[in-house]
Amino acid sequence: MEERNRRMWTQFALLLLAGCFVSQLCASSDVKFYESFDEAFDGRWIVSEKEEFNGVWKHAKSEGHDDHGLLVSEKAKKYAIVKELDTVVSLNDGTMVLQYEVRLQEGLECGGAYLKYLRPQEAGWIPKEFSNESPYTIMFGPDRCGATDKIHFILKHKNPKSGEYIEHHLKFPPSVPSDKLTHVYTAVLKPNNELLILVDGEQKKKADLLSDYDIEPPLIPAETIPDPDDKKPEDWDEREKIPDPDAKKPDDWDEDAPMEIEDEDAEKPEGWLDDEPEEIDDPEATKPEDWVDDEDGEWEAPKIDNPKCELVPGCGEWTRPMKRNPAYNGKWHAPLIENPNYKGVWKPRDIPNPNYFKLDRPNFEPIAAIGIEIWTMQDGILFDNIMITSDEKVAESYRMTAWKPKFDTEKEKQKAEEAASTGGLKGFQKMVLDLLYKVADIPFLGEHKSKVLDLLEKAEKQPNLTVGAVISIIIIIFTVFLKLIFGGTQQQPAKATGKAKKSDGAEASTSNKEGATEKKEDQNEDAAAPRRRTRREN
Repeated sequence: MEERNRRMWTQFALLLLAGCFVSQLCASSDVKFYESFDEAFDGRWIVSEKEEFNGVWKHAKSEGHDDHGLLVSEKAKKYAIVKELDTVVSLNDGTMVLQYEVRLQEGLECGGAYLKYLRPQEAGWIPKEFSNESPYTIMFGPDRCGATDKIHFILKHKNPKSGEYIEHHLKFPPSVPSDKLTHVYTAVLKPNNELLILVDGEQKKKADLLSDYDIEPPLIPAETIPDPDDKKPEDWDEREKIPDPDAKKPDDWDEDAPMEIEDEDAEKPEGWLDDEPEEIDDPEATKPEDWVDDEDGEWEAPKIDNPKCELVPGCGEWTRPMKRNPAYNGKWHAPLIENPNYKGVWKPRDIPNPNYFKLDRPNFEPIAAIGIEIWTMQDGILFDNIMITSDEKVAESYRMTAWKPKFDTEKEKQKAEEAASTGGLKGFQKMVLDLLYKVADIPFLGEHKSKVLDLLEKAEKQPNLTVGAVISIIIIIFTVFLKLIFGGTQQQPAKATGKAKKSDGAEASTSNKEGATEKKEDQNEDAAAPRRRTRREN
């Protein structure tokens, strides 16, 4: 009962704090837009009527809280919804902060959770037809699918010379948090062209909007460009080296000599059984009862290794092994010399860029609406507390009073669930991991040490993977230990193929091609299978 009362009072206090904060926001002239979703969004936010955007938006509570948000309710759907601002917001008047919360309650394997800050409708769009084609000024927020895992910041900027709007992407953006907690994303645009990306109030990226190191393509285009009309001259020689035209093939150069020849010094090993086949029919095999010769063809017993060949050097017809031919030269080619006509790699000449312009500060298009246009394979994505403000302290105050209490509650709950799931194994896991860290320092692991350390780190970060990681590490250690003892896999005595074992006298000569043994082993495996002809083959 006491626990229940404490929880009630805690929730009441949080709601009171949030209410006070919202009232302060509404009274603050620094806040250009704020949406808490405390009330239903119907009539205020407009759902796109475009046919492909058929995902259903819901006004729902965040799991474990009384706080409401805008919920993505269905999997594998496209969603589009937009809210017009009461007053158009300019991004060219000092500092501007874009901030919002999103909670990935079911995780995010493939989909987006970003916002689009849209230009006025004069740019050519209407709310009920909001789509991926609607013109925006900034796109900001998480996106993950396959190799993509980043917090987007994309600025659409107008080239004053060409009139074209170009997407400029933040390079090396931060990655998306991988848990299911509520996170707050903040983009701060400053008058000195500085861009800050914060996650949960912590700076994750600092960039210069006019730097080509931070933005791609750069806002300021190159002063010169390759001339599109310039053509490479027909006599332009890009070959740095050419065959020596004066070189002659030596008279004793034999292009027809084979690469390998028989080793004439090799002798057949003692005990070689010339008359014994390498494989014999399995004497224990019997014809299946359902075998029909007219339909299945003549039945043949499967082959097995000839037991008589196991204790001798080999069976079958013996032939000398091959060795490298000392007379082999291969095809003759003239040596390469410096090309006297070499002019280097051709490239078109540079001309002044007709679309080049100078810029002291980005000329941001105004923001007239905020839209969410995403495609996602996950449901449970909850948007909340969307804000535009010109005061960084206001954004920080919100994070501390409205977001952080929720996050702390979720974090504590996550820790309790992890502790409950591990139970009494927690101490034992630590003991096992500590022991394996010590084992990882033993020199005999060699190149496998990094793999062992990676597995240990994963086991520490994700306790549910501990058992699998420990098993993998044990297998690695055991494998390395066996190699140390036995010195790797030893080859079995070769069977008769006509190119099997070298004699003692031929040990110094080159053996058969390395692929011969592998090919022979594959043939043995194929031959060991029952040679039952299927009806299809017949």
